[in-house]
Amino acid sequence: MEDMSLLLSLLGLLLVIGAFVGVISGLLGVGGGIVLVPAFFYSFSALGYGSAQLMQICLATSLATIIVTSIRSVTSHNKRAAVDWRLLRGWAPGIVAGAMLGVLAAANLRSAALQGIFGFVGVLIALYLLFGKPRRQLADDMPGGPLGAALSGGIGFLSVLMGIGGGAFAVPTMMLFGRPIHAAVATAAGFGVLIAVPSVIGFFFVQVPADLRPPLTLGAVNLPAFGVVICMTLITAPLGARLAHAMDPKPLKRFFAFFVMIVALNMLREVAGL
Repeated sequence: MEDMSLLLSLLGLLLVIGAFVGVISGLLGVGGGIVLVPAFFYSFSALGYGSAQLMQICLATSLATIIVTSIRSVTSHNKRAAVDWRLLRGWAPGIVAGAMLGVLAAANLRSAALQGIFGFVGVLIALYLLFGKPRRQLADDMPGGPLGAALSGGIGFLSVLMGIGGGAFAVPTMMLFGRPIHAAVATAAGFGVLIAVPSVIGFFFVQVPADLRPPLTLGAVNLPAFGVVICMTLITAPLGARLAHAMDPKPLKRFFAFFVMIVALNMLREVAGL
């Protein structure tokens, strides 16, 4: 049986993580993966699980939570007829294929390599949040054919390697091809389901030695982290949403961008051994 103090420490950390992610998600309308992955990483490391496969566990567990949050989000957006189901159906094969390739890549990469990928892409996301120009447009409609397959597959692949639902890649991509912001955000929630479901199934079959994984981990998915974070986000996300209506979102977006930048740079610092 696992040491009770370890289990209580894990529970306490997960409660704090889940509460914070819920508030941030409700406040800024962002997915929690960009926060959850580093939060899981540093929490599990502090508890003594800093193995070469730790990032696999963090990515898989973050994606498991995205199944629930994306389903809730796409259901809510669908009530307002904001989801582009034609695009989702057309891009689904590419997204799923990319996600499965992402699982295969993550399963064969060491934690340091995945940290490096997370840090590098995290810096790009932070820079986009700070300096991106969402009104720029390349075309009036989403591409099909080889370009559509490449973009959808790339979104699925990179999202799994980041442990996120794909909104950070999908929303700017859709806006570049003429989708308004509300439709892009709503449809990106559907992308999250297509990314998270097959990837989590794949991560269930990733083997992590018992002595290297936190308690109650199935494959690479930590079940307590999944359950506690989901429960806490359901409680605290409405609080974040209420705060969003009472505050100016522009400084909040900048704060979040700086937060992502700091986390991403710290990941890169650790990989470089500085």
